[in-house]
Amino acid sequence: MPEPTPEPTSETSATPNPYASKRAAWYALVLLTIVYSFNFIDRQLLAILQESIKADLGLSDSQLGLLTGFAFAIFYVTAGIPIARWADRANRRDIVALSLFIWSFMTALSGYVQNFVQLLLARIGVGIGEAGGSPPSHSIVSDIFPPNRRATAIGFYSMGVSIGILFGFLAGGWLNEFFGWRMAFLVVGIPGILLAIILRLTLAEPIRGLHDGGTQSTAPVPFGDVLRVLWTRRTFIHMAMGAGLNAFCGYATANWTASFMIRTHQMSTGELGTWLAAIIGLGGAISVLGGGMLADRLAIRDKRWYAWLPAIAGFAIVPFMTSVYLVDNPYTALMLSVVPGLLFQMYLGNTIATTHALVGPRMRATASAILFLIINIIGLGGGPWVVGMLSDLLAPQLGSESLRYAMLYALPPVMAWSGLHFLLAARTLREDVESAPQ
Repeated sequence: MPEPTPEPTSETSATPNPYASKRAAWYALVLLTIVYSFNFIDRQLLAILQESIKADLGLSDSQLGLLTGFAFAIFYVTAGIPIARWADRANRRDIVALSLFIWSFMTALSGYVQNFVQLLLARIGVGIGEAGGSPPSHSIVSDIFPPNRRATAIGFYSMGVSIGILFGFLAGGWLNEFFGWRMAFLVVGIPGILLAIILRLTLAEPIRGLHDGGTQSTAPVPFGDVLRVLWTRRTFIHMAMGAGLNAFCGYATANWTASFMIRTHQMSTGELGTWLAAIIGLGGAISVLGGGMLADRLAIRDKRWYAWLPAIAGFAIVPFMTSVYLVDNPYTALMLSVVPGLLFQMYLGNTIATTHALVGPRMRATASAILFLIINIIGLGGGPWVVGMLSDLLAPQLGSESLRYAMLYALPPVMAWSGLHFLLAARTLREDVESAPQ
């Protein structure tokens, strides 16, 4: 049953709701999801191109892991907090449009680099731009949709991760095979610049806190207050850790699977990009949307399903993930990857929606930025880099098979660890949500 619209507040009384119609709400959600897709197309492109870039620029696995992992992540999360603070008091639409323009421009610029340092600087620019995408968008989505539909809406938005990975692998694989890696960066970067203009001209800024009731203050909440609210909620601590460890495995898988299949199974980038687009891209889209929708339905009976569902998915991934690196046939390995592909992203919409349920409306962009700081330092920063360094350490003994065993030794144990944190989060979830500030 739809929730009644709350009485107008100090912020809502002067402005009509631009998202009163379902059509307007879904236009905004679809447009933001497309923007998020470009975020991950630009980010994921490097993974399918990195073997060609490695050969052309003479890079090591550690340098590749740095490019796709820690160096990108550290600037991504460092810029994310101040941008999120800005978004909690300013026009979020304009911030997302500006950020999209910056990361798309830097992606196109990556096609002109001549050495590791230049590529590193370009990827840092992409990271800084992408830092302004998700937290303001999360806040916009949570102000368009009521609480009982947020996990589904954020799950839909989070499909952008998988759609971006799908097109990043698919387009990058075939563009690289026929035109080279430099052209792939240009073809992917330029459309994002055009999309930034469309977003700025057609997306309306929503009313903050419209669906949350109470009297919403227009004053920004101090960063320390947001951090204190989150840090005193054991649910958030465990869900953030579970999400970070899941992302460790997810980013490592997305960034290194192409290289693993090329080195161990001698697959071409075009064929491999098509397989990975379906497994990681399409599978991930089904996972994140299905996870949010299923959790919203199950949570009617018990809100702990927001944590139980990603815990079950995490434990189910472990045996399939282990088998991928032990089989000798490339197509068997790819088929075994289907189950992790369908389960990897079940945590994302549930974790973001739960984080928003733990804080007030003017804390949400900052809360998302804090959550993504944890996810990206552990996941994006740690996953690709740790696997790359471990591969280099194993290379003297294992040669071209070093990457296979680096992924085998690192990823399944971390995935099980992630599931444990989600189980622990379920123990306090109901109480922490009930005590959330208004």
